Amino acid sequence: MAPKAETKPKCKISASRKLSLKILLLTRAMEELEAEKAAREEEKVRYLGEKLPPLQFSGLNMDDLQKLCKQIHAKIDVVDEERYDCEAKVIKNNRDINELNLKVQDLGGKFKKPALRKVRVSADEMMRALFGSRNKGSMDLRANLKSVKKEDIKQEKEMNMEVGDWRKNVEAMSGMEGRKKMFDAAGGVQ
Repeated sequence: MAPKAETKPKCKISASRKLSLKILLLTRAMEELEAEKAAREEEKVRYLGEKLPPLQFSGLNMDDLQKLCKQIHAKIDVVDEERYDCEAKVIKNNRDINELNLKVQDLGGKFKKPALRKVRVSADEMMRALFGSRNKGSMDLRANLKSVKKEDIKQEKEMNMEVGDWRKNVEAMSGMEGRKKMFDAAGGVQ
């Protein structure tokens, strides 16, 4: 007899108990997410309270308001420069991380060239592999050759017999008389 395959022990928790535990876990996770979100908002408000004291516009004349606007504009420029610098650092660090990851992959993964074996491939299969389904024509060279039938040979011999000796025809057409005959035969004016 073959040994019995190990079976997983049945779970001793009922389905309704599993469902209630799942619900409790999900509600707890939702509560923790909401608490984390509220803590982030409080931190943001605290940070902005430190960095940006409340502005007092009442009782300021036009010159003081213009000075205040210039100060705020200068602070915005400083913050923009810091943000740009931080973004540039992040982009540079990401690029460095990607380059290091590629180096690690190159060092860790030594590619071993597999031993190649000879494979006989027909011309059709080779064309299909090279060009995919775009190649409609067959590369069967024997099928593409013109087939010569015995009837065609007989017809060619009969045509050659009608023409006669080609040398006589060439001698007759040479010189001005031959050209005049060709011109007259083509329907030229006499």
